[in-house]
Amino acid sequence: MPSSFLRSEAANPVTLPDGTVLENLVYLNQVIDHPNIEIGDYSYFNSFHPVEDWASGIAPYLYAGAPERLTIGKFCQFAQGVLFITSSANHPIGGFSTYPFAIFNPETMGVYAQNTEAFQDTHIGNDVWIGHDAKIMPGVTVADGAIIATGSVVTNDVGPYMIVGGNPAKPIRPRFESDVIDSLLEIKWWDWPIEDIQRHLPLIVGADIDALKAVSVSKAAK
Repeated sequence: MPSSFLRSEAANPVTLPDGTVLENLVYLNQVIDHPNIEIGDYSYFNSFHPVEDWASGIAPYLYAGAPERLTIGKFCQFAQGVLFITSSANHPIGGFSTYPFAIFNPETMGVYAQNTEAFQDTHIGNDVWIGHDAKIMPGVTVADGAIIATGSVVTNDVGPYMIVGGNPAKPIRPRFESDVIDSLLEIKWWDWPIEDIQRHLPLIVGADIDALKAVSVSKAAK
């Protein structure tokens, strides 16, 4: 496996053995330039269909200058149909009607935003896998290593290395024992230099936490 097979600057990072480039699989930070969206390296989205505007494709309610932000960590994996429903999608719910009358009058449009629920940022950690057609609702934090099952609607925060599913999404099970999770959160392999990640891939994709910890300790000692 060549040392340069992970290329953070590639918009389309997957090339099949026959030379075909998968144009609908993209590193998101290479195709999105949006003041309210921050995305770490190697986080990808796989769409079944061509996408002209990736920012609005994944977060359709997040306009430039909105009161909220969407942050995504490194090495995340997003399947077809994943949507981030951010806080600007909300309607005021304190009155008798939720109809957004104010947005149809330029003079009152600003009042509308003031009357909605508190705007909250949406945070996705590192190495998060979100399945086909899952939706992440406003203000949710999905921690490192979590897995969101296909078709889930995530309305509450998701803990590190937790598998959740359903509508609304509920915890199914943690991926590992708590001591292993604690070690992984301390190791933070996703912050290693890419050369070290590639060198130690068998440990990162394996399940021997002692071996991975030994590498981490060795790196820290240098």
